[in-house]
Amino acid sequence: MNRNDVTELIIAARIQKGIKWADVAKKVGLSKEWVTAGCLGQMTFDSKQAKTLGRIFGLPQEAVALLQVVPYKGSLPTAVPADPLIYRFYEIVNVYGTTFKELIHEEFGDGIMSAIDFKMDIQREQNAAGDRVKISMSGKFLPYKTY
Repeated sequence: MNRNDVTELIIAARIQKGIKWADVAKKVGLSKEWVTAGCLGQMTFDSKQAKTLGRIFGLPQEAVALLQVVPYKGSLPTAVPADPLIYRFYEIVNVYGTTFKELIHEEFGDGIMSAIDFKMDIQREQNAAGDRVKISMSGKFLPYKTY
């Protein structure tokens, strides 16, 4: 068994049991965004969190142990995402990436926004013209240092 197998077990159990990610996150005690990323193989859980996930999804002990191993992050199957929803984020970065960079550098200086010290919130925003997806991202600014 490997980490991808664990992710597939989690997804299958979630579908079979009709479990919502937000409910899983409440039981784990963290945000739905972080817990979902972890369940999809992008984060490391501690022992208590992994055991909770094991109970929720009915995972074997080997899977619970693998949830506690640091995963290979950023592991999409292709360089350019083929999934339409994920591709739109790729498109946003292609169109607005230079704008993000320019405005962050203007405001903060030469550096990056951390994806490690990072928070994200995804919400449904009601709109008469059709509901909207509202994504808020907050990452610590990390300046480049001289040496």
